[in-house]
Amino acid sequence: MSALPHGLPHEELGSTWRSVRPRPAGRHLDSAACSRQSSRALEAAAHHARHEAELGGYVAEAAADALLQQGRSVIGGLVGMAAADVAFVESAQAALVALLTGWRLPAGSRVACLPGEYAPNVAQLRTYGLRPQPLPVDGIGRADVDAVGAMLRDDPPRFVHLTHVASHRGLLQPAAEIAALCREAGVPLVLDAAQSLGHADTDLGADVVYSTSRKWLAGPRGVGVLCARPAIAAQLTPVLPEPEGEPPLRAFESGEAHVAGRVGLVVAVGDHVAAGPDRVRERLAALGRATRQVLDGVAGWRVVEPGDEPTATTTLLPPDGVDVVATRARLLTEHGIVTSAIGPERAPGEMTGPVLRVSPHLDADVDDLEALAAAL
Repeated sequence: MSALPHGLPHEELGSTWRSVRPRPAGRHLDSAACSRQSSRALEAAAHHARHEAELGGYVAEAAADALLQQGRSVIGGLVGMAAADVAFVESAQAALVALLTGWRLPAGSRVACLPGEYAPNVAQLRTYGLRPQPLPVDGIGRADVDAVGAMLRDDPPRFVHLTHVASHRGLLQPAAEIAALCREAGVPLVLDAAQSLGHADTDLGADVVYSTSRKWLAGPRGVGVLCARPAIAAQLTPVLPEPEGEPPLRAFESGEAHVAGRVGLVVAVGDHVAAGPDRVRERLAALGRATRQVLDGVAGWRVVEPGDEPTATTTLLPPDGVDVVATRARLLTEHGIVTSAIGPERAPGEMTGPVLRVSPHLDADVDDLEALAAAL
């Protein structure tokens, strides 16, 4: 195990993140599943819910319209798009379903995606009659940019679907390079940013970006976003037309939405921008490096990712005979440490066995990581 760096960058971010949230019951190292919301985001959602009771749901929604539009604009900025390109949906999966429902691509169309693609994404592609085609990758599952370029030139798919950071492995895919290759080849790029929005740079030139609220943005559950550039939005046919005078993508927003959750997400996004996305990324990457340094080799557990991978997600392969699910339960019940057990069904094209996932957010420190090492 190499020596830990002296402290983590931007300690004030960690202190602020910690101070504006309810005190955790234990050590929360599971932001890739669901982050802890700030008191401000919780109060904003509760305030809107009270307004629904006082004013009526649709009156309260209309009163929140300016705030929601501001949120669309800021989220659009994070992915390099405009407010008109952003639709609120219920989750990342709901965003993918909305996209595929509206795109209505011919059955049998080929879609290039990683061999280790998230299984529910593959299931949705197949449900809509599309044929997943593996992107070329290197030995650790990262897209091979040169080989992807050759594939796009020689045998282009209908579109490329790239999961920016997987849920089972904290690798950051070379999305900017692939976006440039896709533009050159005239092939749309759809970026699954469920694990990267609020975690890594997502303003990379993708044609579609979709994500969720509850992970690295630390917003409420039950909210997500679908962002699509005008050229793609023009190809989408909603079940019902958009309201008169509204951007086309607005037709993909449900009228039965949890508007209070959308309000909470907008507040959480505002907090993220106020913290400085570049500084957030730097601290999260440093937390990931520290996590791998502290945990690799402890009691026979082995880190999957390269030590300097610029993400805060680390996955650990268990020693022979150790039950990952039982370990996760023991960490929670005996030590108050929240992690995730990830089974191979999550990404059967790449995983051969379960892993333990550790994903600290800004408020974590080296003490938390060393407590996990001791518990393991």
